[in-house]
Amino acid sequence: MSIRLYHPPLSIYFRDTYRDFRKIQSKKQHEYISLDGNSLTTADLVSLGKVLYKIKLSAEAEEHVSRARDVIEKIISEKQVVYGVNTGFGKFAQTVVGKDQLKELQENLVRATSAGVGAPLSPERTRMLLALRINVLAKGHSGVSLETLQKMVAAFNASCLSWVPEQGTVGASGDLAPLAHMALGLMGEGRMWSPQTGWTDATAVLEAHGLTPISLKPKEGLSLINGTQMISSLGAEAVERAEAITRQADVIAALTLETLKGTNKAFDIDVHAVRPHPGQILVAQRFRSLLHSDFFPSEITDEKSYEGVQDAYSLRCCPQVHGVTNDTIAFVKNILNTELNSATDNPLVFPERGITISAGNFHGEYPAKALDFLAIGVHELANISERRIERLCNPSLSNLPAFLVKEGGLNSGFMVVHCTAAALVSENKVLCHPASVDSLSTSAATEDHVSMGGWAARKALKVVEHVEQVLAIELLAACQALEFHRPLKTTAPLEKVYELLRSVVRPWDKDRIMSTDIEVAHQLLLKKKVWKAVLPYMDQYKKSEHQHLSSSNSSSELLFI
Repeated sequence: MSIRLYHPPLSIYFRDTYRDFRKIQSKKQHEYISLDGNSLTTADLVSLGKVLYKIKLSAEAEEHVSRARDVIEKIISEKQVVYGVNTGFGKFAQTVVGKDQLKELQENLVRATSAGVGAPLSPERTRMLLALRINVLAKGHSGVSLETLQKMVAAFNASCLSWVPEQGTVGASGDLAPLAHMALGLMGEGRMWSPQTGWTDATAVLEAHGLTPISLKPKEGLSLINGTQMISSLGAEAVERAEAITRQADVIAALTLETLKGTNKAFDIDVHAVRPHPGQILVAQRFRSLLHSDFFPSEITDEKSYEGVQDAYSLRCCPQVHGVTNDTIAFVKNILNTELNSATDNPLVFPERGITISAGNFHGEYPAKALDFLAIGVHELANISERRIERLCNPSLSNLPAFLVKEGGLNSGFMVVHCTAAALVSENKVLCHPASVDSLSTSAATEDHVSMGGWAARKALKVVEHVEQVLAIELLAACQALEFHRPLKTTAPLEKVYELLRSVVRPWDKDRIMSTDIEVAHQLLLKKKVWKAVLPYMDQYKKSEHQHLSSSNSSSELLFI
């Protein structure tokens, strides 16, 4: 069959993503994640987006879905009037629709609600969106048929992905527009993409994979579009990336402190035992495991060589500042993991009672508020990182060559890359304004309070990306600062970080294009390589410290993480 390819304006932007999808899909997949509507995690969802697994429905989920569908079929056969099954929607809830028009009612809803604008979600994010919607429907409270849900699973496993514009949701009755665009492709309408076909007509993509479009039954259109899955799927990516960069921020900050010849005294275990926030204790322990100690000695810094009284806040207060980011992430993860496994459409079906109930589980306030909080919490990593970059570049603060380069004047070194960090931090300050404090009445005042959760999720992702980029700059600067301490060696774990960066970025001996180095360092952070490089050393130190505390019967042992 001849496939007519559609090349959207963002085809160049997606080119690398398509290539990665083809590489992964060319490998035979054997592993599945079983979806039951109850146990999906943010980490699972991100893995599903990256094509690391296929999905299947659990036997319990299939049973629950079938039982809920029986309730809907009974409503139709008994000619009961139920919102979304045989009535109009929103302001039209009082309009009853005849039995011979129920299929058209659902199709019209999906088409009319496909009103999004803007750039489409990437294939990875669309896979996450589809997987999450399947998981929520698998709970068995939405009333879709098992046949429809199985077709969605087949489309996911083939990576047949609808064109889903990222803008247009207010997070009121869930993410109506994005989910409608997703459903539209599954119906064989609009555009779809797969690794084999690229962008083309949805029907052609489905046919190329031996799949048939979904034929909507009563209530199914509403069930497919009503929920918080775009907010939550983007939020899952944001919180997982936030967790990864938060861990690596501790490593990078420790390397900066080392090159500035700071002291490790501020990370003493007893200091943090008297202010026992979990994140603060955790960060202080990480710093102890990375900086000079009897376990991992440094030739650059030790207690005897320290010349100051105390370090600046951006160095000394990392456990307090980075710590609350850790605690924020834990809070947000808890909310999102609950949301991923929640029935969030309307009306809900309760098979054990044989009824449907109209309520408000679709409202996006929970994930919206959590993601606004995440943006504020993780941004502070960039805010304090930029101050450390300033200290590295400023010779009056670092006792290092100005802007970390030899032959200053002829070379500008890290002068303007610090400006880039400052620009990203400044942008974040605007993006951290919470979306969820806003509300605009929609649907003729039926949906008179909304969450703006879609924007909360999208800007949280942008904030996290900026934080990653700022810390990539600090990583480059800290490793460059280390060059001026040679031939002295830092601690074993921090030497591993230096070796990692130098395997892909050479020292800055004279000016060159900096943006390339930033992107390479950013990729290291995205792949969590800085964290993986030090983790074995941190685990060794943790065991050693724990044994020491146990033998000394210290009261601080109870606070050790």
